[in-house]
Amino acid sequence: MDHYGILRNSAVSETAEDIRGSHLYGTNDEKLGKIDDVIFNHSSGDIRYVVVDTGGWLSSKKFIVPAERLHASSKHNDDFEVNLTKQQVENFPPYNESDLHSESNWNTYEGKYRAKWVADPVMHRAETDRNVTPTTDQAVGNYNSQRAAAEAHGQRPPRMPAASTGTSRADLEAAARPTERAVPAGVDSVVIDSSAVGLGQHWDTFQSRLRERRKEAVASCSTCTGESASSRGMESTDTLRKAV
Repeated sequence: MDHYGILRNSAVSETAEDIRGSHLYGTNDEKLGKIDDVIFNHSSGDIRYVVVDTGGWLSSKKFIVPAERLHASSKHNDDFEVNLTKQQVENFPPYNESDLHSESNWNTYEGKYRAKWVADPVMHRAETDRNVTPTTDQAVGNYNSQRAAAEAHGQRPPRMPAASTGTSRADLEAAARPTERAVPAGVDSVVIDSSAVGLGQHWDTFQSRLRERRKEAVASCSTCTGESASSRGMESTDTLRKAV
């Protein structure tokens, strides 16, 4: 089971390489705040979210953004941007750092938070009509996402769409074209790698340092320490049995 936590004051890179302190800009270059911390997978060191300190304009002070939603800022060196407005951020469920201490609480919060990205009105990239989140028509076929969003808002889940048995020539030609996206058969959703092109060298360097120094970063985590101790105990027992 993946376990997540924040870095707090842990230094995993040189000051110039650290993304903590970088500014985050929203739609139309609106400043949303500064990256205060990151929520990362203790097993791999992969960053899942950035924690943004708003400086006070948000009642809960901080909010989180999925790593795969970030982009390197096109106007501000070593800063980042996301296709969000302050109004949309205010509609997110309030972020509470203590939820990370409980697997159950965190799973509940993350489910509600992720559902907002699916259920809220379509967002567009600044100054274009390109959708950032899919419309209902665009999302046809992703039944699980639609059902999760409906349940999160107390609504009746949509009916399972009927499977199509017809295959057009256009479909066959599209399937034959080479693509860089590899999705295993039977998978309903695409997992976006947080190290994808677009986050920039600043992000890539910090992410690499975090992976390299993951053990140091999780040294104070009681959950990880407990798992390590238990694992070491089992190894010692097995060694003793073999010796006997």
